[in-house]
Amino acid sequence: MWRSTVVATVGLLATVGFVSAQTPAQSPPAAPPPAAETPNAPEPMEDVQTGDHWTYQVRDDITGDIKSTITNTVTDASASEINMRFSLLGNPTFGYQTFDRTWNLTNNGVWKFAPNDGTGIRPPLTVGKTWSFKNTALNTKAGNSLKRSGTAKVVAQESVTTSAGTFDTFKIETTVQEDNAADATKKLQFEQQTWYAPAIDHWVKRSSVTRSDGRIRDKSTMELVEYGRR
Repeated sequence: MWRSTVVATVGLLATVGFVSAQTPAQSPPAAPPPAAETPNAPEPMEDVQTGDHWTYQVRDDITGDIKSTITNTVTDASASEINMRFSLLGNPTFGYQTFDRTWNLTNNGVWKFAPNDGTGIRPPLTVGKTWSFKNTALNTKAGNSLKRSGTAKVVAQESVTTSAGTFDTFKIETTVQEDNAADATKKLQFEQQTWYAPAIDHWVKRSSVTRSDGRIRDKSTMELVEYGRR
């Protein structure tokens, strides 16, 4: 399984002056225009708290169809991990995920990653920063395991607008190679672009392409449509 408004107002202070008999009356200076409102400015959520939630719409980029709407909600957070409950719109059941504090997935209820899946962030983020990772993934239901390796690079800082607002983001490109531990001929390649917004400590957009033997098997994008703090 692979894998959320502050309107500024400005008050104007009016002052009244006295004009002497010897001085012609002067028109008061024109008041400056009010500052433009910033629609859908992100609500600060830098420090994850229980009840924080992000809702995403997932689109199949092959067909163009909307596949699902997913809501991720923090159930609790400690110094070392973040636990998340996720639900699909129209489905009464829940799933659960565990992340480390930099949003690397460690457990999604089916797969356990050691030490993690490597698809999180590596703060501080700066354009040009790169890192690599290696991990193993164990399917807790089927018992099979994968050897995984990958690289990530912060390629840009971009402003991204979704229906949830406009966000300043770091764009991170991640590639992952998966090898079946029991059969080295079975390989999977995974490419992901993540637009991570520090202001809400989460991604506002993620696009991914999955290939098997060089052939595209899945291509999708998830985009933030709502987020908040309880």
